[in-house]
Amino acid sequence: MIKFSDVCKSYSDNQNTLENINIGINQGEFVFLLGKSGAGKSTFLKLLTREEKISSGRLTILGTDVSKIKQNKVHLYRRNFGIVFQDFRLLKEKTVYENIEIAMRAVGANPKDIKPRIFEVLKKVGLASKFKNYPHELSGGECQRVAIARAIVNKPSILIADECTGNLDSLNSMRILNILKDINKEGVTVIMATHDMEIVNKFPYRIIEIEGKTIVRDTKRDYYESDYI
Repeated sequence: MIKFSDVCKSYSDNQNTLENINIGINQGEFVFLLGKSGAGKSTFLKLLTREEKISSGRLTILGTDVSKIKQNKVHLYRRNFGIVFQDFRLLKEKTVYENIEIAMRAVGANPKDIKPRIFEVLKKVGLASKFKNYPHELSGGECQRVAIARAIVNKPSILIADECTGNLDSLNSMRILNILKDINKEGVTVIMATHDMEIVNKFPYRIIEIEGKTIVRDTKRDYYESDYI
């Protein structure tokens, strides 16, 4: 599904941010992406979404050579992704419902499908009763759950969670991870960049760690349902 083959990324100063990345991620996997600040995690994620282009090598996602996507088709390619950020990025002047609705209208969803789908994802994140609320009326954990609902409303194949628990306490972080776990069970590939080792240790999914511009760790771990909170 995702295949990096000898991928390097350098910027205008000719200093590589990523070097010789060779890794594959299968459909339906849940992956923790680890690395210190500046290690290259953000660049790794930006290559996936074609926010940045690879400098050399080959990156194939969902059967598509990403470097060959024409610029006027990038927005269509990005519909394969849902993205959740650390800072939520909700529109303050819009209700919970409207924040999610915008994402559906942006891709030209059938108007008849919008309302039922929005309530479907809000129910999934436990916020169906909050659809009329504004972001300032919600807790941080609730805002992040709205952001997750928005990210999955268009049924992406890949969900990227970029430090999505960075502003949350331990209880809300675990709640978010359990939601991501349920989304992953539906076949969505989840890639979560994080510094939170409590979460990594509690949810023993695959770990990919970047250090010194390359991958230094790729560990697949078995787990049992009873391990989860």
